[in-house]
Amino acid sequence: MLKSVLKAIFGDKHSRTYKELLPIVQEINEHFEQLASLSDFELKEKVKGFKDHLNKETEEIRNKIEEIRLQLTSVEGEVANATELHDEIEQLEQELDDKYEDLLDEMLPEAFAVAKDTCRRLVGHSYTVMGQKVTWDMVPYDVQLMGGIVLHQGKIAEMATGEGKTLVATLPLFLNCLTGRGAHLVTVNDYLAQRDSEWMGEIFKFHDLTVGAILGTMNPDKRRISYGCDITYGTNNEFGFDYLRDNMAIDPEHQVQRKHIYAIVDEVDSVLIDEARTPLIISGPVDTDNQNLMK
Repeated sequence: MLKSVLKAIFGDKHSRTYKELLPIVQEINEHFEQLASLSDFELKEKVKGFKDHLNKETEEIRNKIEEIRLQLTSVEGEVANATELHDEIEQLEQELDDKYEDLLDEMLPEAFAVAKDTCRRLVGHSYTVMGQKVTWDMVPYDVQLMGGIVLHQGKIAEMATGEGKTLVATLPLFLNCLTGRGAHLVTVNDYLAQRDSEWMGEIFKFHDLTVGAILGTMNPDKRRISYGCDITYGTNNEFGFDYLRDNMAIDPEHQVQRKHIYAIVDEVDSVLIDEARTPLIISGPVDTDNQNLMK
């Protein structure tokens, strides 16, 4: 009885979440209506404006980090000083992450509106995906906008097959890649990684954003290029093994990944529960002398 009374007063979790997201969705749609009168060039300038704003607001912190990194080269061998500088860099990088998070939260309604309007402009546009001709016919619904907001917030968005999960993921990917630090989409197989990078890639390419896919057949040079893109699609196994190989690399130039900032996990129950039961194991070279001693 008490539970039903409390539910009637405060609502259940889903209704509360809906009420929290609805004003943001309404703001997105207000921006979306205003964008209709812009030319393609003017819409692209919006994205340039986002990037310039992010760079300007974070310039001071980024410059401090670079200055301290330069100082590190002059204190090589002085362990105490180097440790202190590393701690200072770590603190500043956390400050930078927090700053980016606040800026992206503020920017979300307008950035999502730009992504939605891009989808509207692509309707009827034909291109090739995995060797097959497809025609773009999708513009995000309000429920898909809500899914994108939830993913940006680092939460789980549960959607059934056919509700447009692949399109939903493009919204937070579009927003988070504006920092220039990269955004990842983790999926379950190479086919989906390549298909989605080509299929959804049209949204990003419209704004001259780069899209890459990590496939099992790629060599390190191609992987490095794909990881350097604004948005990178790939599987949990490929991302995981590249991470392990990078940590075994003696020379930093042999590493392929860059700093991990933002990722969306598709089929999260499969990737983080089912697939996680199989550990990623990688071996290194065996020392010859030790091998002989064991004999």
